[in-house]
Amino acid sequence: MNASGDPKPAAELELAVSGASRLALVVSAMRPYQWLKNLFVFAPLLFGRRLMDIEAIGRCAGAAAIFSLLSSAIYLVNDVADAERDRLHPVKRFRPVASGALPANVALGAALVLASASLAGAFWLDPWLLGVVLSYGLLMAGYSAGLKRLLVLDAMAIAAGFVLRVVGGAVAAGVEASHWLIVCAFLLALYLAFAKRRQELLLLGENASQHRSVLAGYSPAYLDQVTNILLGCAIVSYALYTVAPETIARFGTDRLIYGTAFVIYGLLRYLALVQQGRAGEDPSWAVLNDKPLIAAVVGWALFNAVVIYTAR
Repeated sequence: MNASGDPKPAAELELAVSGASRLALVVSAMRPYQWLKNLFVFAPLLFGRRLMDIEAIGRCAGAAAIFSLLSSAIYLVNDVADAERDRLHPVKRFRPVASGALPANVALGAALVLASASLAGAFWLDPWLLGVVLSYGLLMAGYSAGLKRLLVLDAMAIAAGFVLRVVGGAVAAGVEASHWLIVCAFLLALYLAFAKRRQELLLLGENASQHRSVLAGYSPAYLDQVTNILLGCAIVSYALYTVAPETIARFGTDRLIYGTAFVIYGLLRYLALVQQGRAGEDPSWAVLNDKPLIAAVVGWALFNAVVIYTAR
C-alpha cells in the first residue's frame, strides 16, 4: 500500500504473490497463532478427570481443531468485510487481504471450505457438539454484524465465545461443565477482552474510532477500572471454586486452592505487560511471546493435574 493509503499497484501485488504462495497467504490470514484460544476446550478434560482417557483426549483435540477451523473461517470473512478499514490501521494494513496480496474471492472460498469442514467434523464427532459450534458461529456472526459496535456488549460477546469453547470441550470429553468453570472462563475472557480494547485505544490514539467505532465510547481511565475489577473478580471466583464443597467432594481434596498462586501471578504479569504497552493488541501473541506467562500457564496445568490425579 502506498503512502496515500491506496492498495498496492499491480506490479507490487504481483511481486508479493510471487514471493509467497496463495496457500501461504491463506494460512497467514487464518491466523494460526490465534488457535491458542482453543486450549479452553481442554479445561473440562482436566477438571473432569479425563486426562488418562485416550478417547476423551482425542475427542477434545478434535473439538479444538473444529473450533480452530471455524474461527479461521470467520477471520477470513471479516478480513474481506473490513479490508478498507484495515488499510487505515497501522498493523492490520499488512494482513494479506487488506494489503491486496490475497484476493477477496480466494479468501472467501477458503472460508467456505474451512467452515464446511468444521461443521461436518462437529457433526461426525457429536451432534450435540455441532449445536455448540453452530451457536459459536452465530454468536460471532452477530458480533461482526453489530455487537462489536455496542459498548460493553462487544467484550461480553467475545467472552461468551470462550464459554462456548469450554462447553464444547465438555461435550467432547463426555463430562459436565460446572457452573464455576463457566464463570471463571467468562471472567478471564472478559478481562482479556477489555485489556485488548485498552491497547487498541492507546495504539490508535485519536483515530481509534475510525478503525473500531466502539472505541469512541471507551477511555483509558474507564478501561483501567474495568480491567482492575475483572482481575479481582476472576481471582476471587477461581479461589472460591477450588474450595467450594462440590469441588472438594468431586476431587477429594482442598489443595487446589494453592494453584491460585499461578493464577494471580499470570494475571498480574499480563496486567504489567498491558500497562507497559508490551502486550500489543492481542492476548494470544502476548502469551506466546512472554516466557514468564508461558511458565505460569504450564505450572498451573501441571499443579492441578498432580493434585487432581493424586488425591484420594
